[in-house]
Amino acid sequence: MIIFHKLWNQNMVQSLKGMEKGGSFIRDENEPRDTYKIAYIIHFLLGAGNLLPWNALITAVDYFGYLYPTKHVEKVFSVAYMTSSVLILVLMLSWTKWNQTMSLRLRLNLGFSMFVLSLIVTPIIEWTNSHRNGINVESNAAYFVVVASVVICGLADGLIGGSLIGSAGKLPKQYMQAIFAGTASSGVLISILRIITKVSLPHTPQGLKTSAHLYFIISTAILIGCIICCNMLYKLPVMQPHYTLVQDNCLPCSRHKFQDMARSIRWPAFGIFAIYTVTLSIFPGFLAENLESKLLKDWYPILLITVYNLSDFAGKSFTAVYVLKSIGKATWFCIARLIFYPLFTACLHGPKSLKNEVPIIFLTTMLGLTNGYLTSVIMILAPKSVPTSEAEIAAIVMAVSLGMGLMAGSVLGWFWII
Repeated sequence: MIIFHKLWNQNMVQSLKGMEKGGSFIRDENEPRDTYKIAYIIHFLLGAGNLLPWNALITAVDYFGYLYPTKHVEKVFSVAYMTSSVLILVLMLSWTKWNQTMSLRLRLNLGFSMFVLSLIVTPIIEWTNSHRNGINVESNAAYFVVVASVVICGLADGLIGGSLIGSAGKLPKQYMQAIFAGTASSGVLISILRIITKVSLPHTPQGLKTSAHLYFIISTAILIGCIICCNMLYKLPVMQPHYTLVQDNCLPCSRHKFQDMARSIRWPAFGIFAIYTVTLSIFPGFLAENLESKLLKDWYPILLITVYNLSDFAGKSFTAVYVLKSIGKATWFCIARLIFYPLFTACLHGPKSLKNEVPIIFLTTMLGLTNGYLTSVIMILAPKSVPTSEAEIAAIVMAVSLGMGLMAGSVLGWFWII
């Protein structure tokens, strides 16, 4: 029986190799099917788990602001998280034998475990200082420990994101789509929790504490589920032939091949960089801090952020129905999103007819839709445009470009204040 299974698995690998043309897969009748979409759902959950800690941390910024009122918590968190995440991605590119030294399964388990440990730091610090009056446990030592936990979160994000995206670069396109749809769903979940906590909890120290702990508890529970899922993934019959094929093609990429590959995807890489430079310079800072509504008051930024997250999720989910065929056209559409700058500027400084809620909500919807759809399209097409043996590295190059766009967008966001 074992011999039969090995022979069947080898035949499946050969079948997949034969079906591979230009980096794309053509389904064969003998290929095991993801009948109940279990593999798709697992990739979706892993994508959600990858961004959930960051969404929880940044949504609980009011709580951290109360604990450390003299610190620029949101800005420090952003720099600490994104810098450490991009650092790991760059290391994954520069160390060509990392995928042979550490298996995908080990990297995912390590990354999600780091996420869990970093999220429980704040409650542990608070419980340790419970003998103090109130919940304000500000101290330099406690603050540095919290920032260190954010750095660990960023390192885990880079490790998981690079590994997931790199692995999905060699898999059929629906798994890359599932990962990015999952990342968007984490924003939707946190937005829903933010609305629930705002309605049900008072804006007091105890209310801030309860809401922050709710984010961390739910996030930790989902992350533990992700650890279970990434260990289940290898046991699914539909995934075993693909992972065997990935291992067969897992050869170190020489510097010359890497340069040729990077040159071939330089425009898609610039496209994903442009997407997140534009998006992060507008969302969430501009939407949360620069716009006011007499009608919606303090609900206005919450509504705009929720609208963006829902639109982003819709855009990333739509690629399950239709994916643009031309990577060149997709790249031009990414660059065309620069038009959001004059449009949002007009809403901020233009005539009164543009300063009401309707144009802003419409532009926010379009910002989310285009971000979600074009991100998913570019990340699906770019790894498929290179040979399969280079697809994983190509996907990580795209992830690095995405991370650099996040950093650039965060810096450009200051110009709305200027």
